[in-house]
Amino acid sequence: MEFNEKTTHREKIYQGQIIDVEVHDVELMNGDTSKRELVFHNGAVAVCAVTPNNEVVLVKQFRKPAEKPLLELPAGKLEKDEDREEAAKRELAEETGYQAQSLEWVTDMYGSPGFSNERLTIYFTDQVEEGDMHPDEDEFLELHTFSIDKIREMLQNGEFEDAKTIIGLQHLLLNYNHSK
Repeated sequence: MEFNEKTTHREKIYQGQIIDVEVHDVELMNGDTSKRELVFHNGAVAVCAVTPNNEVVLVKQFRKPAEKPLLELPAGKLEKDEDREEAAKRELAEETGYQAQSLEWVTDMYGSPGFSNERLTIYFTDQVEEGDMHPDEDEFLELHTFSIDKIREMLQNGEFEDAKTIIGLQHLLLNYNHSK
């Protein structure tokens, strides 16, 4: 069976600075028709960074869709045609002040492929140097660092609600040599 839906009509509903929204009429594999509400996004990156003191770098910020602050991996959206690894280094530096000397690719993922094409790339680094934060002018962040043991405890207690953060931290616990 070929898995495909043919778009027969599309209507642009909204064109924004971060997302575009369209409604598509599609022909299903069985010949029936349906509507799909789609969100288009340039993509994003996140970095799971471990300091020379063996602490994990996280940021706390208010997230309007969740209506509360969340503790997350440093992350951000891609500019048009921006290299993912360079964007990850940029976002880490802007949000935390830490400069990544190198990054290791962890995974690419779709957070909500039922309605959005946003592809997020997660990186890992334990090669960072401390510097000064310089977040975007509309971005209010609080820098936090936690021991790896504390991260394990927080994950077990369900203290993280953000998918990219949970995935990045689980990767850390499964793959990082904690005795460095």
